[in-house]
Amino acid sequence: MEIFERILGIILPVFAIIALGYGYARLRGETVRSDMTAVNRVSMDVLCPLLVFTALAAKDFDIAHNGMLIMAGALISLGSGLLAWPVARLFDYDIRTFVPPMMYNNCGNMGLPLAVLAFGASGLGSAVALFMACNLIYFSVGIKILESGKRQSERHVSRWKFLANPMMIAMIVGTLFAIVHIPLPTPLFLAMKMLGDACIPLMLFALGVRMMDVRLKSWHIGLVGAIVCPLGGLIIAWLLDHVVSLTAEQRGQMFLFAALPPAVFCFMMAEQYQQEPDKVASIVLLGNLAALIFVPIGLWMGLPV
Repeated sequence: MEIFERILGIILPVFAIIALGYGYARLRGETVRSDMTAVNRVSMDVLCPLLVFTALAAKDFDIAHNGMLIMAGALISLGSGLLAWPVARLFDYDIRTFVPPMMYNNCGNMGLPLAVLAFGASGLGSAVALFMACNLIYFSVGIKILESGKRQSERHVSRWKFLANPMMIAMIVGTLFAIVHIPLPTPLFLAMKMLGDACIPLMLFALGVRMMDVRLKSWHIGLVGAIVCPLGGLIIAWLLDHVVSLTAEQRGQMFLFAALPPAVFCFMMAEQYQQEPDKVASIVLLGNLAALIFVPIGLWMGLPV
């Protein structure tokens, strides 16, 4: 009974903030988009990169210690895509529509806050390491799948453009600090950490607001995607659990990461590439609703009793 109370204590604050964001968007209507534009820009350009950087540059983060966890995150992302491929063929879905969202889960908006609630502030570095692995797989393999079959003139994103993203810059610089152990003045580090920590509730609130833009039209592909993404991740994590040596906390992080739903960012990329965004929207919407089922399962599989 204690484990279920702990799981409820982890997931309820996260979904409560998402619900508040959605309720605010419903109350304010169309004006909420303009209200949130500046907030989202500051969050994505400043606060989230600082969260990532301070987690990696912290004195207690050991990149070598998290090496196996990073590899596990990359394998879960790749493995989820491989498992999704025959499912897409079975139901005659476009591979470019169905597979990329299965590879890129909500390890940012939802995964980071859940990791902090489940494992404390010390677990943030490992969650960021998984976030980094997932981004590297999506922006290489995932974007390649999205671009397959398109002419060069129709391609919107350079293969290496993602490296110029503030989040990726923060990951690269933070990783350098973690490897070389470059010290930062304590007051400066604390100021950066305070700003980064503000990103966590803002990301959840913004996720709730963003759900207003998602429309449930293609419910069939949405339902299949909502099941395949976390189920595929959990299957890969279960297999890795038998062959990869991880600490108890890293094991919990791996299963939590595997159980996360498709990221809202996948919908934004589908819009950019004009790759059936309505169907990807359904995958994202139903996937995040299904997280109420799969995230507790992932926590139950990964948390020590």
